[in-house]
Amino acid sequence: MKRSRGLHAALALSLAAGLGAAAAPQAAALTEPVAFTADDLPTWQTNGIVWALAQANGVVFAGGTFSAVRPPEGAAGAERQALNFVAMDAATGAPTDCKLSFTVASGTATVRALAVSPDQRTLYAGGYFGAVNGMPVSSAAAIDIATCTPKDGFNAAFPATVRALAVTGDTVYAGGDFGTVNGATRQRFAAVDATTGALRPFRADADEPGRAVEITPDGRHALLGGDFFTVNGADSHALAVVDATTGANARTYPGFIMNSSVVKDIDTDATGFYTANEGTGGFDGRIALELNGFDQRWRDTCLGATQAVESHKGVLYSASHAHDCGLVGEFPDGRRYHFLAQPTTSVGKLGWFPDTNDGLGEGIGPRVITIAARNGVEYLWSGGEFTTVNGAPAQGLTRFASTGDTGKPTTPVASAASVKPGEIQVRWRTSLDLDDSRLTYRVYRDGAATPIATLDAESLPWHRPQASFTDTGLAPGSAHTYRVTATDGAGNVSALSASVTATAAVSAQPYAAAVIGDGASLYWRYDDTTTPYTADSSKGDMSGLQANGPVLGQGPGATADGSKAYAFDGTDSVVHSDRRTTVGDAYTIETWFKTTTNRGGKLIGFGNNSTRNSGRYDKHLYMNNWGQLYFGAYDGTARTLSTLSSYNDGKWHHVVGTQGPGGMTLYVDGKRVGGNTRSGHERYAGYWRIGGDAVGSWPSRPSSNYFAGQIDETAVYPTALTGEQVAAHYLRAVQQGDTVTTLQPVADAYVNEASTGTNHGAATSLAVRGSAAYETYLRFALPALPAGKQLTGASLEVRTDSSASAGSTDAVRVGPVTGAWSETDVTFATKPAVGAQTLGTLTPPTGPSTGASVQLDKAAVAAALGGEYSMALTGQGTDALWLWSREAPASGGTPKLVLTFSPK
Repeated sequence: MKRSRGLHAALALSLAAGLGAAAAPQAAALTEPVAFTADDLPTWQTNGIVWALAQANGVVFAGGTFSAVRPPEGAAGAERQALNFVAMDAATGAPTDCKLSFTVASGTATVRALAVSPDQRTLYAGGYFGAVNGMPVSSAAAIDIATCTPKDGFNAAFPATVRALAVTGDTVYAGGDFGTVNGATRQRFAAVDATTGALRPFRADADEPGRAVEITPDGRHALLGGDFFTVNGADSHALAVVDATTGANARTYPGFIMNSSVVKDIDTDATGFYTANEGTGGFDGRIALELNGFDQRWRDTCLGATQAVESHKGVLYSASHAHDCGLVGEFPDGRRYHFLAQPTTSVGKLGWFPDTNDGLGEGIGPRVITIAARNGVEYLWSGGEFTTVNGAPAQGLTRFASTGDTGKPTTPVASAASVKPGEIQVRWRTSLDLDDSRLTYRVYRDGAATPIATLDAESLPWHRPQASFTDTGLAPGSAHTYRVTATDGAGNVSALSASVTATAAVSAQPYAAAVIGDGASLYWRYDDTTTPYTADSSKGDMSGLQANGPVLGQGPGATADGSKAYAFDGTDSVVHSDRRTTVGDAYTIETWFKTTTNRGGKLIGFGNNSTRNSGRYDKHLYMNNWGQLYFGAYDGTARTLSTLSSYNDGKWHHVVGTQGPGGMTLYVDGKRVGGNTRSGHERYAGYWRIGGDAVGSWPSRPSSNYFAGQIDETAVYPTALTGEQVAAHYLRAVQQGDTVTTLQPVADAYVNEASTGTNHGAATSLAVRGSAAYETYLRFALPALPAGKQLTGASLEVRTDSSASAGSTDAVRVGPVTGAWSETDVTFATKPAVGAQTLGTLTPPTGPSTGASVQLDKAAVAAALGGEYSMALTGQGTDALWLWSREAPASGGTPKLVLTFSPK
């Protein structure tokens, strides 16, 4: 038990009567109504498990099974003896002068329950121990808080472990393993006088251990939790409400909690009470019940052994190892979350996700929570068997403050692409902030200091939707670089994303424009160059997440516009949607593939898990071992359409499945190959999976759930495409749109007026400056003009190096080199002539490691196609610009000439 009925009064008292002084951290802005940051504070550690917490006047009491405490990891100080108990300053996280030793003559002493009297003067402890500071007791003790000494007048005797305590002004309630108290029969629950320990008439006998006791705010009822199946002979598994004076049953709960689940903790607030449940293959979540009538308010069926609950200012904080909240529409079975927060009015989780590991003992993680206040700041403390907090060493104890949010959001992962003339879609995977689910994103173009777009987006660890911005009004054929930052409510700003570059289309890309125009709500083109984010080119912002290493950059892809594809290994590599979704009455799934596999596998499907094999799955396209294709949906029976021909011939093929009120239809390579009138499919929330998922016992089941081959151009639509639309897509794939060719220099160098005879051709950086001049020369080998095309765009891309002074505020002229030069020989004294024509004027980045681009004169570049072309970068001012050269260790910084060829 963590606290007494007087907690809110205790918090008020501790604000006015804190022990000592500690500076309050700066104000925080968190996900409302969460009251605490996710940034753990330095806290002294135990060498064992903390089972119980309580607080009074800014001091937190911790009990458990340990023998010493030590300073936080890396902090100065020496380990101290602490036999199963330590008192800690809530604000500093350090031990106070109060020292108590809980010992036993035989066996292992442990403190399992702590509670403070409403007047904050007495601390009650329960567990399994025979002495406190050498004074004989029997598994229960009363401690004078002011003097930190056991009270010898309190003589309650429990012959077995006490696991829970609650205190009113004159009574201490206990739950545990005992069958007698003070020699009289009291099975698993009892009440004693708060001063003397004398037995009260209260009688609420249970058949199995009691683990939780809480008194309702009006003092009339006791809320009991534990392993029991009967209370006072009545059927009431794990939970019961009894009269606080007599112990008589006031509300029993037969069949309310499944037999394999127990109640580990109970907490109350002004209107309700809340249970923490642990099950063995059963109910593991939390239940909220009304104090008025004791009926259920809501039930959270997340799996993962909830150990503690704490209601505070409209939020229920819980300690568990939740690993599957799929039944309440949240994360599927997978990683563990050891702390959760949710409104006391509903099941949905709030954006607060500090974390621990499972730790020692049973591998549970955190086991108990309490809240203390000091000097105007509230602190959420947790104890347990964890050995890390937020990934860093921390054992047994941790704490979080109501102010001082310093954690930055993760850095956005961005990409950019252009499908429509004069437009570039910038998109990024939303960032994660452990205590702020709503973040502000800023998009920066071409190294400018002022963002071109600012927008907000929500994200949770299991719900990372894509955010996007379409940059319009761009010159067709012009190349641009973009970077994105994320900012939380406290003003913490992420690092800038890596620069991403795209060239504004001159003409619409035939295939992509058709897919987007027909209303795709997911469109993965697989042109990504970084892991693990797969960008969505549709307006649905349904990005993907790569798992187990699909190979990027495979080409040529399925369409004639130069796109790439992903290769899947047929073992476990997949791409899954990054957020949970549902599918309506009508839908279409579409993809291209190329394979020679004889083991089959799933190409695309919908399932209720993201990385593990789904337990529910349909709306899928899969291949059998012979290369035949199947399209299936489940309406109580597996309904499928299939092909007679095989398609594992190593060629690109287009497959589409549609379902709507008119039934199911399967298309391959633009032609209808089958259909039926089945319009039903299984309804559940899930994820789109590419490259593999469970196939189970579906017809002609392949040997492998996973597909070995290449996949490209996957799209999902909220409508059933017509046969005409499908055929048009297939034909568009061979139509060429813009072809973008990116060239790196075959030679580059800079010259220095201050060192007229020195050659800098092997340098990893290039320099430009007007006064005390630096000049840079670049040579490119230009391709011949492709047949049927014209040059419609030419852009030069550069990137500043990593030196602090790399950026410049002076414009840079790009002009044609008209004289001869050699990378290995050119010096300032032998520099080539530069023509008077200005090919373009570059506005350079003002800081390091930043990209920029300039559109060049197309006619001048077009005239040089098929041969070598040199250009010079010269400055007018005194501010030097330092750029990476082609010798730079990171190829991403090399200067690039981007040419766009469009159909005539």
